[in-house]
Amino acid sequence: MEKQMSSYDFIVVGSGSSGGVIAARLSENGRYAVLCVEAGTKGARYLWTRPPGGTAFTIVNPVVNWCRNSAPNAHTGNRSIYVPGGKILGGSSAINGMIYNRGQRMDYDNWEKLGCRGWSYQDVLPYFKKVESTAIGSDEYRGRTGPVHVTEAAKTSPFFDLFIQSARSIGYPLNPDYTGATQYGVAMAQQTIYRGLRQSTATQYLAPAAGRRNLTVMRGAEVVALTFEGLRCTGIALDHGGTRKNVRATREVIVCAGAIGSPKLLELSGIGNPDVLARHGIAVLRNLPGVGENLRDHFGPTLKWTFKRKGYSLAGRGRGLRLLLETLRYGLLRSGFISQGVATLRVFTRSSQEVEQADIGLLINPFLLEIENQKRRMSNTNGFFIYAQVQRPESCGSVHIQSPDPRQDPVIDYRFLDTDKDRRTAVAAVRRAREIVAAKPIADEIASEIQPGLHVQSDEDILRFIRDTGATTFHPVGTCKMGTDAMAVVDEQLRVHGVEGLRVADASVMPRIISGNTSVPCMMIGERCAAMVLAAHESQPARAGR
Repeated sequence: MEKQMSSYDFIVVGSGSSGGVIAARLSENGRYAVLCVEAGTKGARYLWTRPPGGTAFTIVNPVVNWCRNSAPNAHTGNRSIYVPGGKILGGSSAINGMIYNRGQRMDYDNWEKLGCRGWSYQDVLPYFKKVESTAIGSDEYRGRTGPVHVTEAAKTSPFFDLFIQSARSIGYPLNPDYTGATQYGVAMAQQTIYRGLRQSTATQYLAPAAGRRNLTVMRGAEVVALTFEGLRCTGIALDHGGTRKNVRATREVIVCAGAIGSPKLLELSGIGNPDVLARHGIAVLRNLPGVGENLRDHFGPTLKWTFKRKGYSLAGRGRGLRLLLETLRYGLLRSGFISQGVATLRVFTRSSQEVEQADIGLLINPFLLEIENQKRRMSNTNGFFIYAQVQRPESCGSVHIQSPDPRQDPVIDYRFLDTDKDRRTAVAAVRRAREIVAAKPIADEIASEIQPGLHVQSDEDILRFIRDTGATTFHPVGTCKMGTDAMAVVDEQLRVHGVEGLRVADASVMPRIISGNTSVPCMMIGERCAAMVLAAHESQPARAGR
């Protein structure tokens, strides 16, 4: 794993949800020399990544997290929005909330309608199944033998049954598998957690490949540019421990730096909008105006309620002596709330009767959080919160470099709630959450709504509340979108338009955001990309490593 050469068949930039999969699959047959470059220094055994409850620490820890922030603007009440991203082996799959949610059939069918031939639901389903191993659902939709174990969240308090009963009392069906035939309904979350431990691409793809002589994983190395001969990508320039070096790829470079990092790397390398590149004195290698555009994310507010009595909320378990007891419970039994992911109860609903598929996601937690400088601590107040998000936002922002210096973060410019449809759906999401909480039996247990408060009732007031307090669920996508139109960056084979030997494979290639979490769809993209690359090179002899 650690032996370094000056030339490889394939170079994979990033070891995250897509990159870790690709590096493992390309090296699987032993024919090709593969280099996987990861900017983070920590590996699969980093203390806080294995216990699911460690997310509270990894989500703000600069040792394993890029900890970026968006530019403040009117779309977010002139606030900066926190944009975490994994900087560790396994990338964001090693620090995220571990929720398994592919989205809906319509998401991928829409990709194909947008010009992404071969990316319909039926096309991508085999790759989703290849990723996972689960006992949930039917064989028609689910995989049984993949490397990533998927389990259903445990009910760690009576709150879950209370909430589910209330949702069902107003017509929501209990959905045993929201990844199956339909997403609509109320459900316990599915998680990439097995026997109390996180399942990341570091643990499930790269760790099993660690003994391969043809796979090199280089940690603590940041790729600062792609190298070219004419319009053919020939390798990378990287900074490893303060030393800059070039490494050659004799076949392909696959960029998997995420929706923030991938457009940044392309622009630093001269691929992008000529106007953006000219502002920073970067020569244009390939005019692709879509690089960095089409930024989308799930955005919404948090609603909070308190209970009349104890017993439903997990309040207090995350602090003091009770946290110590929970830690002991987890250490001995791999159980308790530390063994669970984030927002382990879900409702998928619709903004109106005219909408055919769920366009709203409600993410429910049986506790309240105290957040200061993005650091999260469980409150002692007996309550719960619901994050209410628009599942398929139309509003688009951008990501662009602010300097030719690779050490500087790009400018992340979110433009949430920029369309009438997004605004209507966001307001409806708040109303749907309130409708469930107003239903029995949970209504009888509520002391008060503390955020936004019952005085916030009109569409205008609700929209102001969303704009002034909303946050994302950390799912940026779309900034190197796949397609055939003038703003597309990659084709249906994930090859960068007009450039040879270069692909992008991560959340940035999604032409539209999916109605779900992005980590597992990125693993699917990784599996699909690896299959495409292997098919393209299977008839050619290996030649790197000389």
